Amino acid sequence: MHRTSDINVVETRLLPSPADLLREIPKTESEAEFVAHARRDIHNLMFNGDRRFLLVVGPCSIHDLSAGREYARRLAALSREVRDRIMIVMRVYFEKPRTTVGWKGLIMDPHLDGSYDIASGLRLARQFLREVLDLGLPTATELLDPITPQYIADLICWSAIGARTTESQTHRQMASGLSMPLGFKNGTDGSIQTAINAIKAAAQRQTFLGINVDGSASAIVTRGNPDCHLVLRGGSEGPNYSPDDIAKADALLTKAGLRPAIVVDCSHDNSAKQPERQPEVLRALLTQIAGGNRSILGAMIESNLEAGNQPFPQPKSQLRYGVSITDGCIDWPTTEALVRDVHAALACRLK
Repeated sequence: MHRTSDINVVETRLLPSPADLLREIPKTESEAEFVAHARRDIHNLMFNGDRRFLLVVGPCSIHDLSAGREYARRLAALSREVRDRIMIVMRVYFEKPRTTVGWKGLIMDPHLDGSYDIASGLRLARQFLREVLDLGLPTATELLDPITPQYIADLICWSAIGARTTESQTHRQMASGLSMPLGFKNGTDGSIQTAINAIKAAAQRQTFLGINVDGSASAIVTRGNPDCHLVLRGGSEGPNYSPDDIAKADALLTKAGLRPAIVVDCSHDNSAKQPERQPEVLRALLTQIAGGNRSILGAMIESNLEAGNQPFPQPKSQLRYGVSITDGCIDWPTTEALVRDVHAALACRLK
């Protein structure tokens, strides 16, 4: 008989079930309380009139846990200084979508050597999330693989669906069952309607294929996620954070019967993929807020200990400490000064 399945599969590696990993690396009661409280705060920022500003800031991706811990410690201290006007949430991104090929993130390739030790990646991700939470920092990530949330979502305070996957039915269904506020980015072509359709779909009851906490294939039935909102990140036609762009997004959200809650990603096409321009984008948003805009509720910044990025793959021993191996970032001194500038500028917002 001719073989008709798994023709191109070389190996199947058994992973621990989500339940096994959660028992191995359990969250504490204080961590669970902190996550629940942070999620409520983000919901109130988006939908219930909390006038603080949501700032999702941190490395493009976590590849070096030591550098990630140092960054988190610095950010936690800064967060305490500005928390009356800004809610800082740290980017803790473990999965990276690739246009063709490249490093797929800490969960997929934690040793940065192409060994794809996913079991170790899941363990490292879960442990690192706990460390960040214990510093008093809410966590944010982009959820890419629909199985990943079963392993780490209980430790995530805010999540995103990226521009490449906002149109994906699989990711809209996944979002409908997630327990945290979630931002859908506009499509890579700049389409806002794509993200609005995703928000509406994710708010609905959905049934889809997935795994349960024991790792068994299951039909997952959700009630829908009411806390989804729009993230503007620019597109192939250019940036989309100008007053006209924000007004257009506001009108489209309102027409769709959705709350005009907008987060602006200051990176990607909004900065013309020039990370050093991110502060320029954020300051343009602050000008709009000072002028009375009430739809811009938050922003995203890619930031690391050092500026820019470095090529990868290369020998790990040659990697520079605190420098991204994915998208370029602004450095810590720039980040610190920017956050303090934002804090000062937001005095008008809370009057």
